[in-house]
This record gives sequence, structure tokens and C-alpha cells, in this order.
Amino acid sequence: MGCAGVWFAKWIAVTWKRHDSRPDPAPWMRPSMTGSEKDLSTAAVRQQLRQLDLLFECARLPQWLVMLAACVVSLLIWRDGSQPLVLGWLMMICMLTLLRIRVARCYRHSSPEQRLRPHWSALFYLGNAFSGLAMGLVHILLVPVDTFAVQSAAYAVTTGVILCVSIIYAHRFSAFFSFALPSWLPPTLFLLLQDDPTSPYWGLMGTTLFCCMLLAAAFINRSARRSLQSDIHNEALLHRLNEAHQQAEALNIQLTGEIQHRRQAEQQLRNSHDALEHRVAQRTTELQQTQARLSMALEASALGLWDWDLRTDEVHHSHLQEIFGLPDTRLTMQGGLKPRVHPEDVERVRAALIAHFKHATPYCVEYRVKHQAGHWVWVEDNGRAVERDSARRALRMIGTRRDITSRRQHHEQERLAATVFEATSDGIFVLDPQRRILAVNQAFSVITGYAANDVVGKALTSASTDPDTLATYARMRTTLLSHDRWEGEVQEQRRSGERYLQWLQLTVVRNGAGDITHYVGFFADRTINRQTEEQLRYLANHDSLTQLANRGLFTRTLAEATGQARAHGTGLALLHIDLDRFKNINETLGHAQADALLRQVADRLSAALSDALILARFSADEFVVVQQDMTDNALEQLASRLLQILGEPIRLGDNDLIISASIGISLFPGEARNSLQLINQANQAMQHAKHLGGNGFQFYSAQLPTRSTDRLHLESDLRKALTDDQLQVHYQPKLHLASNSINSAEALVRWQHPTRGMLLPGEFIAIAEETGLILPLGEKVLRRACIQASQWLHTGPLAVRVAVNLSVQQLRQPHFAALVANILTDTGLPSHLLELELTESMLLEHSDSVADNLAALRQLGVELAVDDFGTGYSSLAYLKRFPIRCLKIDRAFICELDEQPGDTAIVRAIIAMAHSMHMSVVAEGVEQESQLAFLRSQGCDEVQGYLISKPLPTDAFTRLLQQQSQAGTPSQPSETLS
Repeated sequence: MGCAGVWFAKWIAVTWKRHDSRPDPAPWMRPSMTGSEKDLSTAAVRQQLRQLDLLFECARLPQWLVMLAACVVSLLIWRDGSQPLVLGWLMMICMLTLLRIRVARCYRHSSPEQRLRPHWSALFYLGNAFSGLAMGLVHILLVPVDTFAVQSAAYAVTTGVILCVSIIYAHRFSAFFSFALPSWLPPTLFLLLQDDPTSPYWGLMGTTLFCCMLLAAAFINRSARRSLQSDIHNEALLHRLNEAHQQAEALNIQLTGEIQHRRQAEQQLRNSHDALEHRVAQRTTELQQTQARLSMALEASALGLWDWDLRTDEVHHSHLQEIFGLPDTRLTMQGGLKPRVHPEDVERVRAALIAHFKHATPYCVEYRVKHQAGHWVWVEDNGRAVERDSARRALRMIGTRRDITSRRQHHEQERLAATVFEATSDGIFVLDPQRRILAVNQAFSVITGYAANDVVGKALTSASTDPDTLATYARMRTTLLSHDRWEGEVQEQRRSGERYLQWLQLTVVRNGAGDITHYVGFFADRTINRQTEEQLRYLANHDSLTQLANRGLFTRTLAEATGQARAHGTGLALLHIDLDRFKNINETLGHAQADALLRQVADRLSAALSDALILARFSADEFVVVQQDMTDNALEQLASRLLQILGEPIRLGDNDLIISASIGISLFPGEARNSLQLINQANQAMQHAKHLGGNGFQFYSAQLPTRSTDRLHLESDLRKALTDDQLQVHYQPKLHLASNSINSAEALVRWQHPTRGMLLPGEFIAIAEETGLILPLGEKVLRRACIQASQWLHTGPLAVRVAVNLSVQQLRQPHFAALVANILTDTGLPSHLLELELTESMLLEHSDSVADNLAALRQLGVELAVDDFGTGYSSLAYLKRFPIRCLKIDRAFICELDEQPGDTAIVRAIIAMAHSMHMSVVAEGVEQESQLAFLRSQGCDEVQGYLISKPLPTDAFTRLLQQQSQAGTPSQPSETLS
């Protein structure tokens, strides 16, 4: 019903507009506006006629709706009702429809006076009543009450049509009631009085719908009446507006006369204007010519003009294509030009603008801007603020901008030329065509001893009186006249009288006409060059750190020596000396201390081997010496003496170091056939001596194990092991003494070699560190340990903190802490369940990367422990500097607790110190019950060793945790033995 009301309101508005567009039907209906009473009566008549027109206009659609409903209902009840009665009822509605349409047509063709007659209203309301009654008879006469399907369909159609027609007539209550009462009241009473089960409900529904329809009709009627009254009122206002228009026309006639007078005045002004326009045209032509000349001047100067409106930030700029490579469009300072300024020049430009805005200082600045093609262009800005507000804030600024890249490049080239002129080590002088000196550089004065003031303006002559030198100068002048260039050696003399050899070059400079304008001369002191050549020759053959022969000189000397020994039948011995654990010293004390150590070693060897054929530094910490015609016994004595000399304390700053060395000895022509074999055999013997523990010497023999080849094979196998997943991680439990339970373990890498079997870390970690493979190996172990710890946490049986050993190379990586964070995130392991074990040498390394990584790891929540505490360069300083959580006492102090009282005191002191610094203590290498009892009595936090368990594979360690979980906290450590 609400939708019908909205539709009807739109339809009424269209209908009213159609009536409003028609001319007034009769002159007698136009209000004369002579009095308020006549206005009211005329308005009432117009309203009455308008409403009647609207009723007949609206009558067609409702009647056709009734006709359509009658056809539909006839089809619905044809089978179940009385067919003659249905046919008669349908014929009656058809006749009624035709009659109403005929009446409406007659009404439309009648004059307004005839339309106001009462019989038209009577015919309308009578037709309306018959139409409503015909629709109401459907419920009473036609629809059988015992057929619900037919009844509901027929009632739906008739009710819908009655609702639509009633809403259409709602704008006039008389029309509404004349249709609604006959169509609703009889069928509703009929249905309410029936005694079958459904009819009373149909009647009740009809009553409800009628009440709702009545409310809607009242609302629509009120709105329609107000709209109609407003429309009539607007017509009256339009009539008044027409009268005002007539009065205005009268006034226009009066103004016409005045316009004639004004036209005469305008003619006079026009004449004056023509004369003025002629003069303006002349001035305009002159200005255009001036502007054209100015434009040509600007084009020729490539000067860009800019106008900056600070209120809108818009910049009008010319020559954008030439300066910036941009099309000529409007730009903004913030969005278009400022982003192109070079980052290094932004502050300088900004400071110049602020100074100009605040203090009106001249704005002139040079800076770089980015060309559209991508390169940087130097520009020069000049401008000033031409408009300011009352607070002296700049509102508009104009200026010029030009490309000075070429000028800057030219100045830069001049500056570079001047720098080269003064900075070069060669003497330079410039002569005029008469060969008078115009300028000299600093090197000229340094080499010759003559200051610039002493020679400028004087003719170029030789300071030497040597006849050969004077003859050389004569040949030089002759050659320059024909060849424009001369170079050669000249014996010259300094101001001090010292003679020196000079390499001189002279070049003629000519202008476009071919005339000589200048001479440019270059000369170098060959004395200095020869000294430099000798120095370079020495450096090419000697080590710059130790001043010993280098590898190249040694190789050549050895080759010559073997050739002479072969020719004369003599023998040679090569001693290959390598310092033990030098890499550890280098990493711990730093390169400066290590270099000082090498210099002292070289000095000791030089003093002890003064009679050697050659002593050389072969590589970083390796030295080689060649001796001639020495017996094996003499070589043994020499090697022992060298080991003794090298083993004496070496003073480095405040520290005394004791070092050792390994020496390999090879003989020619014994086992070696040439110099290359001699070197290789000595190296193999040295490697064997180092393998035996160092601080010793070995002669080469064919029976020596080929450790170098074996080492290369092992390195190759290790690279393959990283890709073929041959590395395994075992876990050694740590017993928590307070709870007597296992809640942490140390992850230890094992290598399941395809042919050598299970390899322990000591057999391949050193190779991994030397070759750099320690980084991927360490990451793989760390990731596997985190994955396993996460699995124990999330799937059981127990959460275990896993400790992983780190290499110093890992800790030196700048992003190592970020790598650990990514691994923890990928594996889902909380950071407190990961412990990283460091050595004391790592903590003593003065490296920003190490310090930053340790701080970042602690920030992540990763626990840090010091492994093998007490065996290295122990210092309490790093314990205070770094966030250490745990100290691990080295097994060297644990294994002899029962025999060495000193070890007992050291362990007791370490535990007390750690606890006082709020650190926990783990003892390694616990293998006896007495050791465990002592550590428990001293308050040690955790122990690990073969007494508790050996390192276990993942499955075995998981079973150990399951046993602990099922049995609860074990009462004896032996329950955890594997």
C-alpha cells in the first residue's frame, strides 16, 4: 500500500503539471485581483474545477483495472462457480466500463462552464459506486466459500485491484468512499457472518486492510490538497509578477529617451577612443618590437626566467626543455623542482632562500639539479622577492636560472690542471715565444733549487758550463723550430752546484694561425728515479715486514743453487720453519702484535743463520732457509738450536709470549730431484712434525704419511658432506644437580663419512675453519638443533634447552644475530631454549661486529655461555662487558680434582665468582662419582660428562627424555646413564 501511495503521488504531480501547462479555460476564471473576497471565490472555483478535472482524468485507469480484474477473476472461478452468473457479471462490468469511458470523453470535450454543472459529479460518483459494488459482489455471489484455492486467488486479485483504485482516489475523500465502501463493506459483512471455518478470517483481514487503507488515504488526501492549494497560490503570484512586468515596460519607454541622449555622448567618446586606440597601437607595436628583441636576447643567452607564487607554490618557468629537459608546463616548487635538487645542495639552497626572505640578502646560489635524461646539471639562480604581505612574508619571487655546467666543467678542468701543475713530481715551466720563463711549478724549485721569483721573466739558459750540455741546448733549439717537440737527457746543475742527470721534454704551442705562442717544458730528476728503481727492485725481492728475501727471490735463488749443486756434485738442505698456533695468536692479540712477533722471529733467525745461502719468509708464518754441504747430524743440531732460540720468551708490549715451531728438512740430491720437489718435501716433513704435536723437526722420507693430500681429500669430502646430508647432530645431556634431572643438552656435530666411518669434530672442524666451510656447517648444526629442540617442546616428551658451539668466524658476520632470529622464527623455538657457547678468545676480540652480535643475541633472549673457561686468556673484564649467563669449567680442571689441590681451589673459585656475578656454572668432563660429589657440595649448577651420558643420537636422547618423563625426577644420576 505504501508503494502504491508513492506511485500515486508521482502520478498526481505529473497530472497537475499537465493541467498547469494548459491555458486558463475562460477569461472569467482569471482573478482580477481587485479585492480579497473576489480572489478567494475565484480561487475556490479554480480549485473545484481542477479537482473535478483530476477525478475524470484519474477515472480511466481505475476502470481499466476493474475490467482487468473481472477478466482474471472470471478465468479463476469459471470451473467452480455458476457460469451464467459469472458471464452476466462480466458483461455488466464491461458495459459499466464503456459507459464510464464515454462519460469521461464527453466531460473532456465540455467547456469549463459546463463542467461545473452538478450532473458531472453525480455521474462520476454513481459510476464509482457501481464499480466498487461490482467488485464487492465477487465475494458474495461468485466465489464458492468451500474451495480455498479458488477463494484465495480470487480474493487476492480483487483485493489488490480495490486497494490500487482506492489509493488512486484517495486525493478526494468523496471519490474514495464512493468506491471503497461498496467494494469493502458488503463482502466484509458477508464473510464475517458466514459459519464456515475460513470466511470469518477473510472478513477480519478485509476489515484490517480497510482500516490501513483508510489511514493511507487520509494522509494522501491531505498532501494532495495542500499541494493543489500551493499551486493555485503560485498562479496568483505569477499574475502579480505579470503586472509588475507591465509596469517595468512603462519605465523602459521612459528610459528610451535618455538612451538617445547617451548615444550622442557615446559617439563623442568613440571618436576620442579611436584616437586613443591609434596611439595605443603605436605603443603596442613599439612594445612588441622591444619584447621581440628581449626574447631574442634571452634565447641567445639561454637564460631561464621563473616566477614563483609562494601562496599556490606554482612556478612559471621558461627554457624548461633547455635546462631540465622538461616540456613547457606549469610546475610546483615542492612537487616539480625541489625533488630535482641534488641531496648535497638542498641545505645550501634552503639557507640562501631563508636568508633572502628574512634579511633581504641577495639570492644568488649555484647548485646541481637532475636533468630528465638522468644526469646532473649545474645551474645558477638569481632572484628576489617582489611581493610581501603586511608581516613582510614573501608572497611572490621572480628570478633567472641558467645552465652553468660547461662553465663549472671548464673551471674544474682549470683547477685540476693547476693542481696537477703544482702536485706533479716533475718540474714544469712555461716559456713565451722569446723563451723567457713565464711560470714554474713547485717541483721545478725543489729539483733545481731556484725559487719562482728568481727565474720568472728571465731567458731559459743552462746553469751548467759543461760543453756537452751547451751543445745539447743548441740542438734542442734547432729541433724545436722544425719538429715542435724535443726530448732527451741533459746534464744540469742545481743552485747548490750539485750536478744531476735530467730528462727534459719540450713542446711548442701554436695558435690557429700557426704562430708560436708558448713553449711547455717537463723534466725529471733521473737521480731520484734510479734510487726509486733500486728501492722497487729491493721491494720486489724482499718481504716488507721482515726485510727477508721473499718467496720469488727464494725460488729463483734455490733454482740456481740446485743447478750449481748438480753441476759441482754438492748437497743442499732446505729447512721449512712454521710457527705453531700462530693463527690463534693473530686472532687473539691482533695483526699489529702478530706482525711484531714475526719481525722478532725474523731477527732471531737472521742472527742464528748468518752463514745460510738464503733465508726467506715463505708465507704468513712460514720461513725457509737453505744450507750447503751439511751432514744430517749438523742439520739436527741446527734444527734443535733454532727451536731453542725460537722458544725463548718474546716481549710484546707488556706481555711475554713463548712460542714454538715445527721444522721440516729435505735434502738435495737425496730424495728431491729439483728445487720444486725440495720445497714440497720440506713442507710435508714440516706438516708431519706439526701433526706430532709441534715444537720439533722431521727429515723427509718416502715413508712419511701424505697429510697434505689427505687433507685435500678430507676438504673435498667435507664440501660434499654439506650437500649430501652426511652431518649428524648428537646431544650430550647436562644433569641439573638441584633437581637431579636433565633439562638441557649440548649439540655436538658428527660426520658419518662414507668410507672412514663416524668422524669427531676434532678431525674436520679445523679444516672447515681454514676453508670457510665453518659458516654453512655452523648454520646447518644450529638450524638442526633448533628444529629438534622445537620438536621436543611441542610434541614432547620434555622441553630441553640446547647449547650450540659457535666459531669466531660466525660471530664476525655482521648479520649473524639476524640469522639466529630467522632460525628461531622458522623453527618456532623460544629464544630462552637456545644457548650459544663462546670461547674466551672470541670475547677478547676487539671487533664491532662481535660486540653488536652479542648485544643483539642477548636482546633476542638467547642465552650466552663461555666454553672452556680458565684455559685461554682469561680476563674478568669481558665478563662485565658482555651479557654472559653461564661459565663452563674446562675438563682439564675436572679430570684431576682428586690428585691436584690446585684444581680444586680453581674450581671452587670459579663457582664462587660466577654465582657472585649471577651466572650459572656447568662442569665438563665429569667421569667419576667423587668429582660429581665434590661439584654438588660446591653448588655447581649442572654437570656433563660420560658419568652422566655420552653424546647420543636424536632417537636415543629422545628415549632418555621419555624414561625421565615416565619415571619422574630420577633419584640417582646413574638412572640417566646410557
